[in-house]
Amino acid sequence: MMQCCMKRLWVLASVVGVIAWGMTAWADDTQLKVKVGDPFPNVVLEAVQIEKAGISGKKTLSIADLKGKTVVIFFYPKALTKGCTIESCGFRDIIAEFPKDVVILGASADDPELQQKFIDTHMLPYALLCDTNLELIRQLGILSAPTARTPKRITFVVDKDGKIARIYDKVNVNTHPKEVLAFVKGSR
Repeated sequence: MMQCCMKRLWVLASVVGVIAWGMTAWADDTQLKVKVGDPFPNVVLEAVQIEKAGISGKKTLSIADLKGKTVVIFFYPKALTKGCTIESCGFRDIIAEFPKDVVILGASADDPELQQKFIDTHMLPYALLCDTNLELIRQLGILSAPTARTPKRITFVVDKDGKIARIYDKVNVNTHPKEVLAFVKGSR
């Protein structure tokens, strides 16, 4: 009788362990949770300079607002830092080369004030998303570290139907904007 109960307890403990491990793995916001072909999460975020995305009369933006357009969303760790400035200015410098139906968006966990300062300092001609609550960053699984408050440097190209067409998870800030431009132009 005792052996039978011990065996049941061991099985129960094993099941609970597997479930707990699975929940921990799912809660790991540092591991990419989407793939090419998946719908891009429709999370509403505050945006600075939203009119540059073709949206007027609003202060928030989601992927649903841009249906029918190709969207490039590049995430960067922190506005006004060296690598983020190089990448952002790289997109700024070639934005006119993108097809007219492509929307470029920068995104980070920075607040609207810092994003506006970033725009003003570097004359960025596109909207910046403010994921201050890390909602989109967590849904995508692009948090830089489990206890961090910054996203990884990663770019998503979202097609006209709101599905992920390309993910760039290895980004060289010096060449990345041109790499994205080549993909967008080539996928037409």
